Amino acid sequence: MTECNKRTINANTYISTLRQIVENGQEVSLKISGSSMMPFLIHERDMILFGPVKGELKKGDMVFFQRQEGQFVMHRICKITPEGYYIVGDAQVVIEGPIKREQIFAKVNRARRKGKWIDENDFWWKFFEKVWIRIIPLRHVIMRTYMILTGKNKKKD
Repeated sequence: MTECNKRTINANTYISTLRQIVENGQEVSLKISGSSMMPFLIHERDMILFGPVKGELKKGDMVFFQRQEGQFVMHRICKITPEGYYIVGDAQVVIEGPIKREQIFAKVNRARRKGKWIDENDFWWKFFEKVWIRIIPLRHVIMRTYMILTGKNKKKD
């Protein structure tokens, strides 16, 4: 068995390149890195397909934006006001914003979750878009209970 040559590049450099592709009207895919979108999307298991924003953004949409400091983030819109968009990861309870429309450069159109491509018509997509986004204060309790019930909170030997 041979080992593939791997090259590591700066995430901001890589996502900047993907952003340019999106701004040229194309869709791109990206493997999930990080845990802020758990339990919907899991680090290094799942992927997203994102492209240019078409039409109005709404509560529950997953968007890619660039923070003022330059960091790229993909989270979900939880509130829209005249000041901007308020955004939060599915595993988070702290809401970020307002984010200006100019900072948002892409919308997630599909996700490969547990090996299967899904879109806005899928049950789980709708659940996280419509229900999970409305129970932000309860998320930690629900996730802790889930971990206990499934035994995923135990340390591995």
